[in-house]
Amino acid sequence: MGAVKKPELLAPAGDFEKLRYAVNYGADAVYLSGPRFGLRARSRNFADDETGAETGSEIAEAIRYAHGHGVKVYVTANIFARNEDLSRMGEYFKRLRAYGADGLIVADPGVFALAREAAPDLPVHISTQANNTNFMAVDFWKRLGASRVCLARELSIHEIKKIDEFMGMGRDGGRGTELEVFAHGAMCMSYSGRCLLSNYLAGRDGNRGECAQPCRWKYHLMEEKRPGEFLPVFEDGRGAYILSPKDLCLIEYLPELIDAGADSLKIEGRVKSLYYTAVTVKAYRQAIDDYFEDPDRYGRNKPHYIKQLSRASHRGFTAGFLFGAPDRDQHNYDSGAYVRGCDFVAVVLDYDENTGLAAIEQRNKFRLGDEVSVLTPKGDGFTQTVGELYTEEGEAVPGAPHPQQILRLRVERPVAPMDILIERAAGAEAIVSARVPDAR
Repeated sequence: MGAVKKPELLAPAGDFEKLRYAVNYGADAVYLSGPRFGLRARSRNFADDETGAETGSEIAEAIRYAHGHGVKVYVTANIFARNEDLSRMGEYFKRLRAYGADGLIVADPGVFALAREAAPDLPVHISTQANNTNFMAVDFWKRLGASRVCLARELSIHEIKKIDEFMGMGRDGGRGTELEVFAHGAMCMSYSGRCLLSNYLAGRDGNRGECAQPCRWKYHLMEEKRPGEFLPVFEDGRGAYILSPKDLCLIEYLPELIDAGADSLKIEGRVKSLYYTAVTVKAYRQAIDDYFEDPDRYGRNKPHYIKQLSRASHRGFTAGFLFGAPDRDQHNYDSGAYVRGCDFVAVVLDYDENTGLAAIEQRNKFRLGDEVSVLTPKGDGFTQTVGELYTEEGEAVPGAPHPQQILRLRVERPVAPMDILIERAAGAEAIVSARVPDAR
């Protein structure tokens, strides 16, 4: 291709283990949170020593690890803060600057102002929760000094392109403020993630990181003055998940996103498994690289990318608002549950080339005779039948029933630490593309 710059691939890191997999499976940057101020309080997140000692900070350690692999780290502080949240933020932002964080993600104007005062040389990114839907809003943040704006998820590809055009110089760096776009992951029914349902129904503030995900619960809808009028939510007698959208998946639209000016493509999922992180990052890494090396190969490989993404838990795929308002097929009316193509059964810890045995850590039950596949950071991996399985002490066992049990598995080809073992999930559904007919 010409001089068009590759977009950054930005991956979630809910804890240190997931960060390692995001980094090694191909992310250009990761986003993570400290123990406070992020919108994923249920994720394990990263501890931080408030004395500022780097030896007591998982955030500092994570930044060192990522930077050692050429990967950037952005730290979220994107809650909508109350007065009591502000007292510790300034010192926290100073520590992040000292640790070498590459950016701070915020949504609240007050938090933005505090960050600029406390750590003026720490780049600040504007979160999707700030609901930036037009070029004047993006320009507003640019004039205040924001280095990046993550656009609202409700925008179409044409609206994104108009923002890029208004901001000036396209993708050659002259625009000044980068544009970030969500490309994959769970969609929130509320406007760009700003929601009060959890507060009302569960007493947990989703705008301060404690969302109970009530949009995934089962509901009945009745209009008392319209008896007998059946709305789509009454599809069966068990109720319907009227607020549960399918997952965003834009891997089939990389050319459109790049042409529209997306500098960074963001994957959602800090509370999801390391397996989800690895599968999703690898698929998007391959798709981006394929497109820039050979656009025709990218086009041919689209079914392959979707197949790989379907291996991890998802709720079906949708292109969201990219080509206009989603229709009713973009919602899951009969279930809020995940589906998946494969089960995550183990991670590889080590490999002994002399014996052909791999040290593995169990993550889900499997046994002799099961067919497992090896997922690797690069390449296609391989599939084999579990034929020999031993405890650490060398005792042959018929299966791996114990959580995170360390075992030794005879493998047919060499493997490496951070390879992942998976097997086809029982009753796995057919792969569903997110492609919108006549989208172009």
